[in-house]
Amino acid sequence: MTVGQFVTGLLVGVALCVSHIDTFAQAAGNLIIVGNGPEQTIIEALARAFEKANPRAYVDILWDEDSNPSQLVKTGQAQIAVTGAEDPALAATQIGWDGIGILVHLSNFTKEVTKQQVADIFSGKIKDWSELGGPETKILLIDRPRNQNVREAFETQLGIADKIPDSAKMIGADEVVVKTVVGTLPPLSAAAYISLSTGLSVVSGGVAVRLLPVDKVEPEVPTVKDGRYSLRRPLLLLSKKESNTLVDAFEKFALSHPGQTIIGEIYIPMPNK
Repeated sequence: MTVGQFVTGLLVGVALCVSHIDTFAQAAGNLIIVGNGPEQTIIEALARAFEKANPRAYVDILWDEDSNPSQLVKTGQAQIAVTGAEDPALAATQIGWDGIGILVHLSNFTKEVTKQQVADIFSGKIKDWSELGGPETKILLIDRPRNQNVREAFETQLGIADKIPDSAKMIGADEVVVKTVVGTLPPLSAAAYISLSTGLSVVSGGVAVRLLPVDKVEPEVPTVKDGRYSLRRPLLLLSKKESNTLVDAFEKFALSHPGQTIIGEIYIPMPNK
């Protein structure tokens, strides 16, 4: 082989390599991601990091607590829905975990509850905290809107779909849930379910609330990650089953080391494989 032939072959090889890297790494196009739960901050951070890694990709985040994210994907108004429950008509990619915390006022001295007792509380079978070794106060139930993924996961986990009483106080935003629990005073004492990431944040911030252990397991990141704390929900990206290069690229980024690092700032990343 002559020097000229060697150089020519080397240049062709480099060109092919660069072309392969560009095709693999540089996603391009417009992507719309929709949701209605507490994950907005993390999804926005993922989207900005993904755009930085893929300068020709543009991600719009549409967040509305009254929306139905899965339906928006099915009708083609979005490419990815962020949810906590699978939909048989859509493909699902799990990118993390979030616990579901049982939030009560700091003065509520109920020590712990079982998963069955949580189901009985939120289905209206247990109406007084004294039945659980707590104060002589009635339970004020705080529910979440039907379309929110935290409610769907909560009801499914406990087997209480459509069993939460209509008398429960319906609240969408996590911060309003926390304020309501704090502001509910005897003869009532509130019980709410909330994203564990939010619950741990407000507890550590000194807000007058606490999270109840469930089945003698503390609601903490390690116990959610290894499954000992059973009230947890997956963080899912739902998309159409037909292959979409940009959707695939975003899902791969979310599961990459940089993506999982971002998710781990608030939620529980996927276990290392």
